[in-house]
Amino acid sequence: MEQLLIDLKQRVDEDWLIGYDSGEFTQQAVELYLHLKQKSHRDTPPKIILAERNPIKFLAGFIAAVAVNCPIFLCNPDWVESEWQQVFELVQPDLILGQEAQAQSKLLNCRGNFNEISRVSANWLLKPTPLPITNYQLPITNSPILIPTGGSSGKIRFAIHTWETLIASVSGFKQYFDVKQVNSFCVLPLYHVSGLMQFMRSFTTGGRLVILPFKALELGTTSNIDPGEYFISLVPTQLQRLLQHKSNWLAEFQTVLLGGAPAWTELLSTARKYRIRLAPTYGMTETASQIVTLKPDDFLQGNNSCGKVLPHAEVTICSPKGEILDTKNTGNIAIKSNSLFLGYYPQEKNINTTFQPDDLGYFDENGYLHIIGRNSNKIVTGGENVFPSEVEAAIKSTNLVIDVCVIGLPDRHWGQVVTALYIPKHSKVSTDILKTALEHKLCKFKRPKYWFPVESLPRNAQGKVNREKLKKLSMGLIANGS
Repeated sequence: MEQLLIDLKQRVDEDWLIGYDSGEFTQQAVELYLHLKQKSHRDTPPKIILAERNPIKFLAGFIAAVAVNCPIFLCNPDWVESEWQQVFELVQPDLILGQEAQAQSKLLNCRGNFNEISRVSANWLLKPTPLPITNYQLPITNSPILIPTGGSSGKIRFAIHTWETLIASVSGFKQYFDVKQVNSFCVLPLYHVSGLMQFMRSFTTGGRLVILPFKALELGTTSNIDPGEYFISLVPTQLQRLLQHKSNWLAEFQTVLLGGAPAWTELLSTARKYRIRLAPTYGMTETASQIVTLKPDDFLQGNNSCGKVLPHAEVTICSPKGEILDTKNTGNIAIKSNSLFLGYYPQEKNINTTFQPDDLGYFDENGYLHIIGRNSNKIVTGGENVFPSEVEAAIKSTNLVIDVCVIGLPDRHWGQVVTALYIPKHSKVSTDILKTALEHKLCKFKRPKYWFPVESLPRNAQGKVNREKLKKLSMGLIANGS
């Protein structure tokens, strides 16, 4: 993997990291690579936690660790103490890159909750007292790239990828969009697969990369580029915010990739009205981002599906017994892909086996994939199936709420009852007004029985809601008679 450093040095004079010094990035990556190489002379290379907030330091750490064949665990610098406790216990790292993670490890060590480990300071200098290598053995070649995924449960897991699985995703993307060079405008976190893959596409295809915090973009900061040459990736809540005051700017982009969480019909209609070249996607950390994508021209013509399967993947719809279903039949989604993860750390599995996420969907007669919802989120009330995504979309279409999440709560008579937690658009929005607005949008058994106005919903950076936390909150409100 030392070829990565060679490739990086060949681009040292290019201004490909827009807004940053590309030469400084190369220098930092090479410097850290040399330090890590000194630490990697033993049989098992050190496991590294990477939680750098600075994009240049993050990417330099990523490239250096991969080049040395060190297992690299990508982490969110904004995790709280309990989350870091969980990560440290799971990973047992040998080295830490990132001040926030270093501070948490010191705190937990002082409390006796974690052993002292080596750290890399802000100027990359290594301390000389590493923790002995733990029992779990990771392969030296094709070294793991471990990407965090928590889904809606909030429990952190790491999906095991390699450089090869990430490159397979890039190759499928290039072929599907018929581009040789990918320029990316990244406002998503680099530690997450959604941000990391934007770097991978640009770096490995000789493209350019803009990295800008979404908050800065909302406040008016942009970049001196031609958007028509760039792909930008957003989650639905980000798209909703940008449509309010940057719709003309968004419409200039070559493609606006949309993923991370289901988009509601009204949002898609608004984007179409402004002629946004939107490309809704279906994918996940386990598949190294998108494996299904709707092309912008199809979207502008009124298609609201997730699109067609990318060339590096295969998606089938199966019955609960594993039988492959014909078109228009809803069933469990099954995935085979060259970009498929090897398993969750520390348990590996054979690559390219079939992966079944918790999603339900169907293919229409033209080969477009439609996602119905998550099987585990399905609410069974009085023997009827209710999918939260459908109810949420109906509530959002009333234009009376800023955000909403629908969950199922246990009930002795109905099994489960549909429950909505929502952020009202203004103080005059009441439960009665919402109920009236839904009368002609949803049949009776799909309408929420419980309605709870809240000030915020616990969403992560990709827009996914922590449903377990909301269930606990709702049960508490019911117990208190709210």
